[in-house]
Amino acid sequence: MGTHRTALFVAGGANYPESPPWLGGRKQWHDDVYVLQKQPDGAYTWLTAPHLKLPGPLAYGASLSTEHGLVCIGGANADSIYADVFLLRWHPEKQQITVEAWPPLPRPSAYHAAARVGDVLYVAGGQETPRDPTSTHHFFALDLSKLGTEDFRWQTLPPWPGPPRIGATAVGQSDGTGLQFYLFGGRQVRGPLDAVGLHDAYSFNPRTGRWRRLADLTVAGQPRSVLGAPGLAVGTAHVLVFGGADGRLTARANELERAIRRLQPGSERRPGAPAVLDSLRHLQVDLYTSHPGFSRDVLAYHTITNTWSVVDRLPESPPITTTAVWWDGSVVLPTGEIRPGVRTAQVWQGEPLPPAGLSRLNTAVIALYFLVLLGLGVRFSRREKTTRDYFLAGRRVPWWAAGLSLFGTSLSAITFMAVPAKTYATDWLYFTGSLTQVLAAPLVIALFLPWFRKLNVTTAYEFLEKRFGLGVRLLGSVSFVLFQLGRIGIVLFLPAIALSVVTGLEVWLCIVLVAGFSIAYTVLGGIEAVIWTDVLQVGVLLGGALLSLLLLLLHVPDGVTGLLQQAAADQTLRLFDFRFDLTAPTFWVVVVGGLATFVTSQGSDQTMVQRYLTTRDQKNAARGLWTHGLMAIPSGLLFFGLGTALYVFFKTHPAALNPLLDNADAIFPWFIVSQLPNGVSGLLIAGVFAASMSSLDSSLNSVATVVTSDFYRRFRSRASERHYLGVARAVTLVTGLLGLGSALLLASLNIQSLWDAFFQVIGLFTGGLGGLFLLGVMSKRPTAAAAVVGFLGSGLVQVWLSQSQTVHFLLYTFTGMASCVILGLALSLVFPKR
Repeated sequence: MGTHRTALFVAGGANYPESPPWLGGRKQWHDDVYVLQKQPDGAYTWLTAPHLKLPGPLAYGASLSTEHGLVCIGGANADSIYADVFLLRWHPEKQQITVEAWPPLPRPSAYHAAARVGDVLYVAGGQETPRDPTSTHHFFALDLSKLGTEDFRWQTLPPWPGPPRIGATAVGQSDGTGLQFYLFGGRQVRGPLDAVGLHDAYSFNPRTGRWRRLADLTVAGQPRSVLGAPGLAVGTAHVLVFGGADGRLTARANELERAIRRLQPGSERRPGAPAVLDSLRHLQVDLYTSHPGFSRDVLAYHTITNTWSVVDRLPESPPITTTAVWWDGSVVLPTGEIRPGVRTAQVWQGEPLPPAGLSRLNTAVIALYFLVLLGLGVRFSRREKTTRDYFLAGRRVPWWAAGLSLFGTSLSAITFMAVPAKTYATDWLYFTGSLTQVLAAPLVIALFLPWFRKLNVTTAYEFLEKRFGLGVRLLGSVSFVLFQLGRIGIVLFLPAIALSVVTGLEVWLCIVLVAGFSIAYTVLGGIEAVIWTDVLQVGVLLGGALLSLLLLLLHVPDGVTGLLQQAAADQTLRLFDFRFDLTAPTFWVVVVGGLATFVTSQGSDQTMVQRYLTTRDQKNAARGLWTHGLMAIPSGLLFFGLGTALYVFFKTHPAALNPLLDNADAIFPWFIVSQLPNGVSGLLIAGVFAASMSSLDSSLNSVATVVTSDFYRRFRSRASERHYLGVARAVTLVTGLLGLGSALLLASLNIQSLWDAFFQVIGLFTGGLGGLFLLGVMSKRPTAAAAVVGFLGSGLVQVWLSQSQTVHFLLYTFTGMASCVILGLALSLVFPKR
């Protein structure tokens, strides 16, 4: 059972059409294929025909849905157990299926578990021969990426460390670091009447080839074996297990059968034996006929916290020995066994419930917050008389406000949600990277700040013209503008997804709200409005995060002590990894990559440079940079601590998780809307919106500054200040509308993968842009030609590194900067100095 294209397949199987097996009924095996299709009017219709057949009668195999078709693996019939593997393809235009033979399993197998993890199909356990029911320890894998090559065949892998089994549940899902193969429960069969229900669980890491023992499958302290239960990956880190047999009936039935077999030989000569034998047979029949059906519980396993919970209860006994699939936006359980020996033709369909939505009080709090931001824009608009006011706030911004604005600019909504989410899912390895802001501050103050203040620039790229010429200035400006245009769409779109998941608001509405108000107060108030709204937003962000951390500690057993003990026991506090591995987030990679990122952003990114140029003099600008750098320590502790607190909270309250969260960064907003009281949660959701705005407004004003100063004013130098101010506001508006349009396009067409690719390609050149500035202040020798070739060459180096995956992505900024400097210095020996 599974899906391909527009079709749901139900193929093969076995049943007892005449009478149940305990009354002597004979099992019938089938080769029919039934195809369910959804019609344009929304109705579902079944298709079957003589030509819709399997190669032969077959049941108790496994089936996995792929883009190639439905892969059918192994199985059994009345005669044998098979190793055959074949592909079912659906051709809707012809209303027919085709069958394609694939490489067979290394051993015959039925009653096994199977799951897809990325491009690899895995098969675990099973039974090898019909005469010997003993369960096996087989573990096989087939790599779909090798389809069409001679290496496309099944591989035998090391099995899990637990006992062999049949009827287990297998699912592929992420554990927060990557996709894993999960194996739950099942039954160990050691002989014809010797079976034991299993409730152990394991995960297999395809990258390392290692197994890990997980928490046993228990609910309220009671073990579950979930024999034959269909499983399904949902959200970003959950596995749902639907019902399943607990094994108690089999154990009792085997006990009665052993008693019957002990009595049967010569029982007619023993006094009272016939009556006892008849009583045991009646008990055996009654055991099956009175069976209430299998468990109706929907169990949820959370891969990050390694916990089990009951998340729902089905209205009727669900089927086992079937497959759960996502189809047409719903969870589908097609047919199966609902009681021992009893099959059903029913197809179950379940749809996820939408979020409850925001209350009126929370909505009012968010609306009030937006109005306050708009009021600040109106207030500061009265002071914007020239482009010096609009771009540099007349250099009247206090150093502490500039520092807070620098912090707010660097802390986007993606960061506000992603840092706690990353720590919640992994550990503290990235914490040292955030602390490199402190190391970056003195470097920027020493290397770049004196030049920017001495030259009295409005944009950072004016320095490039003074040092290398107009062409290099325009190259830097164009690179910055392109990067920001890509960034605006992402900064709007990604947080909107997470907010939509937890608030019930439509994605497009979240995008429009953030973009609309940000554009309004930025167009009106310029950089001064941006900075002072950033100050307000930083207060909301940090205050909300601190309040959330305190509330989390109140709900964690034993408070701070309990949190630290649980986190240490689960190794989520790991801070350092001193391996010399450039492909992993080791200490060296995080520190070097973080330092390069912050030096580049604060030394060449107009959104950052413009902040400290708004202060009165170089001394105050340096204070602003130090403020930004030093805030990394308390803010880092706050956001990383928040991630650990979220982990421990949901570890101890697994039922509070939402299995349907399909955005990894939504875990913090989900805690806000599901656990905090009305009003408070509204203020914190406003904080998430604030994080988006603090990045968006910076991009809008900085793009307007660069376009107006580096392009428009550079080539039309005799217009009035009033004219330039109007152009700046128009560019701000147009930039905002372009960003809004790109974010809405992402939301409506679901093309974020293409947009991410564009964003990544442009981002590969940001390190090179930082290298241009570093090249300019390090040496007098490099010429414009050397700088341009170094910049373009660094981009090619970055593309090669990203494709070859030679280094971790955290090092991309460093490699871009270093390659630009090295190439520029080397080429300065070729190109003579003017």
